[in-house]
Amino acid sequence: QVQVVESGGGLVQAGGSLRLSCAASGSILSINAMGWYRQAPGKQRELVAAITSSGLRNYADSVKGRFTISRDNAKNTVYLQMNSLKPEDTAVYYCKADGVFHAGLGYINYYWGQGTQVTVSS
Repeated sequence: QVQVVESGGGLVQAGGSLRLSCAASGSILSINAMGWYRQAPGKQRELVAAITSSGLRNYADSVKGRFTISRDNAKNTVYLQMNSLKPEDTAVYYCKADGVFHAGLGYINYYWGQGTQVTVSS
């Protein structure tokens, strides 16, 4: 089986920073893309940032210039450095592993993590 586990959420004041981490584990051979999504109360889940195995990055307009996504392919880990946080960044942040090649199971479309809460106070 594959596990995707996020960490690093918490409470921070507006203007502050947080760094989220997400590690995928469980006989993984490779992962095509890893990304961060968020869901605020009453809203749909939305893409925050994603990165491919070759390093191509994609950001939501709302976080460009403030958030940076990075990845360690050898560790199947993705990070999200969040700076200049705003109250509207408050949400549960989810990690997604897209296109997972597993040693025993073969190709799996995606796995989601359980999410980590980020709260930005004004």
